Amino acid sequence: MGDCTDKMDVIVVGAGLAGLSTAYFLADAGLDVLVVERGDFPGSKNVTGGRIYLNPVRDLFPDLWEQAPLERHVTRERLTMMARESATTVELQSERFNRQPYHSYTILRAKFDRWFADRVAEKGAFLIPKNKVDDLVFEGGRVAGIVADGDEIHADVVVAADGILSLMAEKAGLREKQQPRHFAVSMKEVIELPRQTIEDRFNLEGDQGLAQLFFGELTQGMMGGGFLYTNLESISLGLVVGVESLMERDPLQEVHPLMEAFKERPEIRVLLEGGEVVEYSAHVITEGGIHAMPKLFSDGMLVVGDAAGLGLNMLMTIRGMEYALASGAMAAQAIQRAKEKGDFSASTLAYYEELLKDSFVLKDMHTFRHALNILENPRLFNLYPQVVCDLFEKLMWIDSGPKEGLFSIVFGEVRSKLLSFSVLRDVLSFCKM
Repeated sequence: MGDCTDKMDVIVVGAGLAGLSTAYFLADAGLDVLVVERGDFPGSKNVTGGRIYLNPVRDLFPDLWEQAPLERHVTRERLTMMARESATTVELQSERFNRQPYHSYTILRAKFDRWFADRVAEKGAFLIPKNKVDDLVFEGGRVAGIVADGDEIHADVVVAADGILSLMAEKAGLREKQQPRHFAVSMKEVIELPRQTIEDRFNLEGDQGLAQLFFGELTQGMMGGGFLYTNLESISLGLVVGVESLMERDPLQEVHPLMEAFKERPEIRVLLEGGEVVEYSAHVITEGGIHAMPKLFSDGMLVVGDAAGLGLNMLMTIRGMEYALASGAMAAQAIQRAKEKGDFSASTLAYYEELLKDSFVLKDMHTFRHALNILENPRLFNLYPQVVCDLFEKLMWIDSGPKEGLFSIVFGEVRSKLLSFSVLRDVLSFCKM
């Protein structure tokens, strides 16, 4: 490791998964790497719903996953549609999800990121927490370092891994003006419960876990939804609401009351009984998909992870952490290639984008490029959950008189509530996914 006061090979701004992944591979290759993190420690500022899919990144880190402090491997999937006074849940339990190597885990980022940072330090990278990067250093029009705490630190390449509202990408002129419709506010609580209580309450065995997504009445017609993940000794519960949806409310809607109302729903309240909130966090997440991505490279700079807009709502699954890890690995590969050439210009660093295009990352982003249009449809959050819940209620309800035929009930609900051009347009939109 060279003297950190001298010029570095690479400076990584932000010690989230993307930044740590970049530093992990570069330090392993022998480059002098400095990671600057504004939080008290890596993971202290990093927030996520709480689930990581390993198959896309398993081979990138073959030596890590066996020792990594992951929580529970997910064997149960639930999707819940919430109406005003009812809810319908679809559940999948699959033995395929219960066979090693497990395809996904719940995760607590404060724990995992701190552990991952220690692995990065063991590779030889130098991590400095509690330092905010204020600006970039430019030389001859190219990024040549950072300004932190009044000091200039120079580097061949700066990697912007500073989150969804990346100041570094903005300073470098890589990001256009942000659009509110491309972002959402996420609020999360970690609620501590005894391990045995979690396993009994959610019908789990050993380290098995559950992931549950919610949509409908809980966001009061606004774009968004909720999530619940079981950890070993806690539950991660959260709510996501579109920024533009919140801004359009008069008076202005706050997320906190929505979260409290969500927790008081009878479907949720019973799951949290006896629990203690031990962590609270809120942050902005991307919902814009490929449409919200900045330019990914310039002379002397690459943008990775959330800073690059690499997050995706696939309606049935929420993706981001594996994109962050993979983008960091590909950024490191592009930087090593530039180092070998002795050329850190945009034309050389553009190799990073080529790698992303050939990977699952940008292929996924392209496949689900229409997701935002579907998510912005208010009928997804008010009409359809209510129709489904009303239909199941009528099918299950026994009145004092004779029971109507099942086909008649279903056809009646469909004819009265779903036969319209707007619903037909929605079906055609779903066909694009």
